[in-house]
Amino acid sequence: MSWTVLGSVGAASAQERATRSLYEQHARPLQGYVLQLLGGDLQRAEDVVQETLLRCWRNQQLVSGEQDLRPWLFKVARNLVIDDYRLRRARPKEVDGTAWLEDVLADNDDVDRVLSSLVLGKAFQALSPAHREVLYETYYTGRSTREVSLLLGIPPGTVKSRLYHAVRKLRLVLGVTEAVEEKPVVAAK
Repeated sequence: MSWTVLGSVGAASAQERATRSLYEQHARPLQGYVLQLLGGDLQRAEDVVQETLLRCWRNQQLVSGEQDLRPWLFKVARNLVIDDYRLRRARPKEVDGTAWLEDVLADNDDVDRVLSSLVLGKAFQALSPAHREVLYETYYTGRSTREVSLLLGIPPGTVKSRLYHAVRKLRLVLGVTEAVEEKPVVAAK
């Protein structure tokens, strides 16, 4: 049993050459058209183009090449997009076994917010009044370093320093640890 290689033109049958020609002539314009219909969804557009060309291969006489297939291809592609759209609208939304968990996690109730504010309030008590003040003005009110500097009457460098130490102390109190990247030791020459 021998296999015909599609890449060799001499060994390919007339049907194979016609199919290759169909793809080369119509796939790119068809994909552009379908992409517009689908709002840029490349995955679905490729599926529609593939199905359109497959239907053409099954239903048309490609070898003869007497007729212009482009209008027929575009109409089939459009109908496939419409059918897919109708099918998606008619079918109920699919859910898996974890959908309830996502719904529960998506519901932010006031309990989480209250607990977070209690924990943060306790952590704030560990800060000095100067650190608390800079942290509040920067993060809570959203002021810039310059604005906090002018408001509190201290230099911008002091605002930055207090902010750095306040955040560092909060992390320590809250038990937030950062992974420390170890630097390689370079041997002396």
